[in-house]
Amino acid sequence: MAKLYFHYATMNAGKSTMLLQASYNYRERGMRTAIFIADFDHRGGQGRVASRIGLSSDAIPFSPEDDLYAEISKLHGQEPLTCVFIDEAQFLTSEQVWQLARITDRVGIPVMAYGLRTDFRGKLFPGSQELLAIADELREVRTICHCGRKATMVVRVDADGEALREGAQVEVGGNDRYVSLCRRHWEEKMRCW
Repeated sequence: MAKLYFHYATMNAGKSTMLLQASYNYRERGMRTAIFIADFDHRGGQGRVASRIGLSSDAIPFSPEDDLYAEISKLHGQEPLTCVFIDEAQFLTSEQVWQLARITDRVGIPVMAYGLRTDFRGKLFPGSQELLAIADELREVRTICHCGRKATMVVRVDADGEALREGAQVEVGGNDRYVSLCRRHWEEKMRCW
């Protein structure tokens, strides 16, 4: 039975690396996969998923207006898909998460979504919120804070390394913009009390 999986973590936990490795494992066995990434994320190049350790693959960009059920169904009709992978799943809309659920339920293709759970302010992204609500399986990908505890939060920093407390929820960046922390150190950086 196909399932909708949500692999979530903070920045720099290796989510994209895991996605690329899993897709490679399917393809190595002659199975076809499709990889999707948010259309505005160009860190690995337009229409590419890239990991910090140098792995990369072509991907299909998605925007909030896209009907992923229709697009994946069309791809599957051309040549059967064994699995669908979504990188940066936090940028999905609620409706797109339901479209992915219909892919698993009606078409029978497993969907593995990888993304952030919360933004730099500690608030859920809409796509993550819907995935946490309806995914068949939730899998936390762990990384550590500088203190050695499990990192569950992320701060956005300026050029001087100071934590930003305001700004748009979505701002693409890497190690230069985000730092993964445990809740205690996130709260200290954000000075929430």
